[in-house]
Amino acid sequence: MIADCTAVILTGGDSRRMGQDKASLKLGEQSLLQHVISVVLPLFSAVIISVRQSREEITLSQVFDDPKHRGPLAGLAAGLQNVQTPWVFAVACDMPFIEQAVIQRLGQFREGYQAVVPMVKGYPQPLAAFYSAGCLGAVLECLNGDGKHSLRELLDKLQVRYVSEDELQIAGSQSRSFVDLDTPEEVASAMQKL
Repeated sequence: MIADCTAVILTGGDSRRMGQDKASLKLGEQSLLQHVISVVLPLFSAVIISVRQSREEITLSQVFDDPKHRGPLAGLAAGLQNVQTPWVFAVACDMPFIEQAVIQRLGQFREGYQAVVPMVKGYPQPLAAFYSAGCLGAVLECLNGDGKHSLRELLDKLQVRYVSEDELQIAGSQSRSFVDLDTPEEVASAMQKL
């Protein structure tokens, strides 16, 4: 267990490309959100769901995105404002293949940094990353500033430890950990692989 960290599952997205709410979309017997919950629940001292509106089907604690803001940065802000731990692991609800071993490995790189972000195929993956509670000021600055209000903008303001695929020591099925499902076609393809 990663005792000094709360998992924050982000579910407040618009799901424009999907055409329906991603979190409740079924992949096999479980929703995308249930897949992610089942992975993070055994790993962290607390798990909260960042939502735009209440999800009656979820018994875990829910925190609400500020209605003035949209996107994952708003979800991260809501999570950081409501945790009691010095760290959060933020993960999108549309990443049902995230694996515990990958999360645990990422967590080993936190010392001396404000964020730990995996790099996959040369791109940062800020929606499966660790953020220190001390990031809240920078998050709010990005949300309320004149910039892009994005997680990438936030990363430019933080001391970030980027973790390569080699450092993650991911192989085989673990490389799927960072697959996010944005379209009905991607869900159909994922169903075939299950």
